[in-house]
Amino acid sequence: MSKAFVKETDTADEFDEEAFLSPLPPASKNYITPGGYARLKEEYLWLLNKERPDVTAMVAWAAGNGDRSENGDYLYGKKRLREIDKRLRFLSKRLDMAEIIDPTAPREDPSRIFFGATVCYADQNGHEKTVSIVGIDEIDPLSGYISWISPAARALISAREGDTVTLLTPAGTERLDILSVDYQPIFIPPFKPVISE
Repeated sequence: MSKAFVKETDTADEFDEEAFLSPLPPASKNYITPGGYARLKEEYLWLLNKERPDVTAMVAWAAGNGDRSENGDYLYGKKRLREIDKRLRFLSKRLDMAEIIDPTAPREDPSRIFFGATVCYADQNGHEKTVSIVGIDEIDPLSGYISWISPAARALISAREGDTVTLLTPAGTERLDILSVDYQPIFIPPFKPVISE
């Protein structure tokens, strides 16, 4: 078996987070809410202080059981350590480039839409929708949290309550009437570790 084939097989099912590290526009900052930053930090610390030491101990135990090439615990543990290390590098970079913006901080013009705004708008059919503009690590469509670099947020940013903006969609152009702009706390759920058995 060639070394290239083994390398390809080992990494085929690993998710490449590095490729997704910077969907940000060039020379821009990674804006994030305090809750989003806290969640990333909690995950980082949990991986570093809890999961990685546990997996390392399991790998050390499995390594002492003899032939490593046929040792499922050892092979799985080594793979899991690579995944943890990759995620730690990703989180470290995200935390280092984070620019924390508190949505509740006083604004010069609270009727104008910027990062952290909660916006209620009506589409051209009269359907109302409320969205909060958050960081790329905080997106949650079910909660109405959209990234500040998303097409909808880009259409809304800098507009004011009462304005009409144009949103370009794959289906065509859509008009959005901005009904209200509010800067309120944005709840980002805390990190919940996935415990495997």
